[in-house]
Amino acid sequence: MVMAKSYRLRQLLYKIESSYGTDPTPTGSANYLEVLDLNIEPIVSDEAERQIISGYFGNYPVELVNKRANVTFSCYLSGSGTAGTAPKYGDLLKASNMTQAIVSSTSVTYSPNSSTAGDSVTFYVNYNGVRQLVKGSRGTFNIEMTAGELPVINFTFTGTFATPTDSAIPTPTKSNQATPVAFGNSNTTGFQLFSYAGACQSWSFDMANEVVFRSLVGSTDTVQITDRKPTGTVVLEAVAMSAKNFIDAASNSAQGNNILIHGTQAGNKSSELSTDRFRPDYL
Repeated sequence: MVMAKSYRLRQLLYKIESSYGTDPTPTGSANYLEVLDLNIEPIVSDEAERQIISGYFGNYPVELVNKRANVTFSCYLSGSGTAGTAPKYGDLLKASNMTQAIVSSTSVTYSPNSSTAGDSVTFYVNYNGVRQLVKGSRGTFNIEMTAGELPVINFTFTGTFATPTDSAIPTPTKSNQATPVAFGNSNTTGFQLFSYAGACQSWSFDMANEVVFRSLVGSTDTVQITDRKPTGTVVLEAVAMSAKNFIDAASNSAQGNNILIHGTQAGNKSSELSTDRFRPDYL
């Protein structure tokens, strides 16, 4: 394990790849993402043991195989600041196998994609002048919103391994990341769960993509998304059965809506809409 000399001196640049695994050369002026946290596992691998008869106690020699890198980080759930312009993290959602639909000057919508492999991105992760290049990256994400706090998106990505190099942290330019607003009455409206407008304490959603690194003979190393099993949690104030009988809905495996709109200004609104089964956790 190694530790950067100054943990504060970290930076994330990323850019969508025009062809898988080809470095599109992110720059600080165009591809900087403001993040809350940033961690990298610079080399993740499996081990192939050489199970030789040695005549002494001890570990077998190993060869590292399936070398890859993992990148995790969070950013605030906020819009670009301009209606119809994708937020700075939009291409990360596309690399999490989401489709993007832009209506000029109006909206940007993301939906789960199952028909193609999806996009990929290259990361430049810089720790105090040491840069890790992570190409061919795909991943998953979850969203967390709690009353009185700023909502965040947590991303987890896997990409191909490359030896780090010395590279100065470039001067960044922030763009398309509006100031976030707290999850609460003044900023969040339209909440419904199974058509009931209850008092919501927290809301979370996990896309839960299955991200697989594949290294085969006769093929380039790739990261693929092979499945997803989304989950979510809503914590709301308990009410009388006469107001809303969630128990019957759960016991009958019913489906219903889950709606909310976070944000009040055009270009900085996030709306969530889904239909699924649920299970109450207070039983």
